[in-house]
Amino acid sequence: MIATYTVIDGVGVRRFGSAVSYTAWLFTASGVMMPMALFAARPRTGRHSRVEPALLLRGIVAGTLSLVAYGLVLWAQTRAPLAIVAALRETSIVFAAGIGAVAFHERLPGRRLVASAVVAVGPIMLALG
Repeated sequence: MIATYTVIDGVGVRRFGSAVSYTAWLFTASGVMMPMALFAARPRTGRHSRVEPALLLRGIVAGTLSLVAYGLVLWAQTRAPLAIVAALRETSIVFAAGIGAVAFHERLPGRRLVASAVVAVGPIMLALG
């Protein structure tokens, strides 16, 4: 699935001609669907629920960071081969495991360390040619 959406995004952004416009259209399209999905999935308590301001702010910050991160990946796909961009993008798994271990005190079992090392070696091998 990752390879599929990476190729679709790469071809799409290259044909579209602008990473900023392509990102904006994708987020606009999903932004229209998200409130409908949230409305359909809300609990039916019979009273109006109120969104806490702190929760709303966290959602806005997370959404903005997601938009920027995705836009950067799309921009990179217009400048470099898709294989290299995809390999570098997947190294985020290594960073997420590290953040989980340090910030959230999650266990890092041996197999996760080995898997992280394998993921990290991918871009190195691509760079070495």
